[in-house]
Amino acid sequence: MNKLITILLLAIAIFCSAIAFPALAVPTTDTAALFTNNCAGCHINGGNIVRRGKNLKEKALKKYGIDSVEAISQLVTNGKNAMPAYKDRLTEQQIVDVSTYVLEQAQKGWQ
Repeated sequence: MNKLITILLLAIAIFCSAIAFPALAVPTTDTAALFTNNCAGCHINGGNIVRRGKNLKEKALKKYGIDSVEAISQLVTNGKNAMPAYKDRLTEQQIVDVSTYVLEQAQKGWQ
C-alpha cells in the first residue's frame, strides 16, 4: 500500500511540476538549426517532399517570384496552400533569419 501511495504522490508531483513550470522555448540563434527544426521536414536540402516543383532552389524561387528575403518572409509568415504559416511559431526575427538563410542557400545551390 505504501508503494502505491508513493507512486501516486510521485505521479502527482511530476504532473504538477509540468503544469507549473512548462518548458520554456529557447530562442534559436543558429539559423541552420532553425531551418532544420522547422523547415527541413518538407524542404530537406532545399527540396520539397510535398510538391517537387515547389522547392527552394534558386530557379523555382525566381519562377514563383519568391526570390527575395521579403517575399520568402511573407510566405513563411502566412503560409500558402500546403505550407503552414509560422507567424505563431517563430518570432519576426527568426522568420527574417530563416528567410535569409533560404535565399543564401538557394544562391549557393544548397551545398
